[in-house]
Amino acid sequence: MSDKLGSDGLELLTEAKDVEVDVKTGLGEDDLCEIIGGYDALIIRSGTQVTARVLESADRLKVIGRAGVGTDNVDVGAATRRGVIVMNTPDANTIATAEHAFALLLASARNVAQAHRSMTDGAWARSNFTGVEVHGKTLGVIGFGRVGRAMACRAQAFGMNVLAYDPFVSEKAARDFKVELADLDDVLAASDFVTLHTLLSDETRNLINAERLGLMKPTATIVNAARGGLVDAAAVAEALDDDRLRGIAIDVYDVEPPEADHPLVGHPKVVHTPHLGASTAEAQRGVAIEVVKQVLDALRQVKVTNGVNLAFPPGLDFARANTFISLAANLGRLQAAMADNVITSVEVEVYSDDAEDLMRPVAAGMLQGLLGYEMAEGVNFINAPVVAQEKGLKVSRSVGLGRPDFTNQITCKVSWENGERIMSGAVVDDSAGRVVQISGYRLEAEPVGSVLIMLNDDVPGVIASVGGVFADYGINIGEWRLGRDKENNQALSFINLDATPDCAIVDSLRGLDAIRKAIIVDF
Repeated sequence: MSDKLGSDGLELLTEAKDVEVDVKTGLGEDDLCEIIGGYDALIIRSGTQVTARVLESADRLKVIGRAGVGTDNVDVGAATRRGVIVMNTPDANTIATAEHAFALLLASARNVAQAHRSMTDGAWARSNFTGVEVHGKTLGVIGFGRVGRAMACRAQAFGMNVLAYDPFVSEKAARDFKVELADLDDVLAASDFVTLHTLLSDETRNLINAERLGLMKPTATIVNAARGGLVDAAAVAEALDDDRLRGIAIDVYDVEPPEADHPLVGHPKVVHTPHLGASTAEAQRGVAIEVVKQVLDALRQVKVTNGVNLAFPPGLDFARANTFISLAANLGRLQAAMADNVITSVEVEVYSDDAEDLMRPVAAGMLQGLLGYEMAEGVNFINAPVVAQEKGLKVSRSVGLGRPDFTNQITCKVSWENGERIMSGAVVDDSAGRVVQISGYRLEAEPVGSVLIMLNDDVPGVIASVGGVFADYGINIGEWRLGRDKENNQALSFINLDATPDCAIVDSLRGLDAIRKAIIVDF
């Protein structure tokens, strides 16, 4: 734990018998690089910078838990490539942040901070601090996520009209909150107050710049309790000086604490607070408990909640999904082992009632198995999609690849130059996956341990001959599942073995007259 966390969260960690926790705050990049290799998980707030260099030193790291919403102090791309889950806690401080943003809005509208400062200096200058009412005014919400929606509800309670800009929100979702969606420029032009609730990225840095300030009413006020980099501070200061903007209320800064020459700190038209959005007793307790529970669940492989670099949709049943992911990984491993050339494309189909939720996790699991067969270490369902993209592997969703013989079925088709293969697997009781089809051969086999995949002529004596080879080498056959192609007089066997045979045994099997192909796959 490299940043301060509420005592309730720390208590949960210290009480966990399967966890050792170290609290080491105030670490710089060099310090963190030096020690991070010994840890499975890292819990941070906004202070710690988890850079690509830090992640390169994090050989054991599995989870980064960010106590808060934003993850811009984490190199999420580097974490994903390293297979590290990055999770945040978007719910715990939603109310606190929205309440603070609205408090800033009201304070700016009624000149609360300026009037307070004037009285502190001994003055009684009522006429200098005439404010504006928010009732009947238009609030523009930039970023209509959890906090933006909470802000909209509070504004409506004060009789405000609400416009919102968010390219990732549907019209229906906006209507549910009685909010009108509009383009960014239209929201800025129409709003009396603009509140920012979007994450900081290359696309949103300096979202409020000189050009966009020119679209706004000179009587408008900006509220920023999201990220300091969303606002071009110099451009805003110039607009305030020229009376092209009424005011701004800010809780966040590009560099924290802000530098002494920050153009907005101390400006008479600015209300500013030192990043207090989540600073309530309730939010501090909630975020501490939430991040600890999430990290422990992930380490214990119970479930992953709020993973920002995962393909899991919100509310996914992780226990059920994990069975599908494991089956998909086994199918991917089997496809890689049996492919006749370098695989260039993968098509995936999920047949189940919750196929939409399962598709991306299943595809990630499939790629994990397929890529991990050759790469051995370093590939998991977090970084597998990135690794596939880097390798130029084409991945797509398909429909109608296989016959849905089971209620919960996965089918995958892989292609290589001048060849392809289709396989299917089924989840039989939400806890076990079975391979049910390989290249048109239907069977029901359990992908565990060491398995011999064998293609042979469907003639008498094959079972006896193969069993004799294994007997000569002292290897027991656990299960023998077989699919037949009567038209072509061939059979495919999926044979579970109690031990992994060496190359000499496999060569002996390939020497049998009826055997056309024999490979060993370890699951």
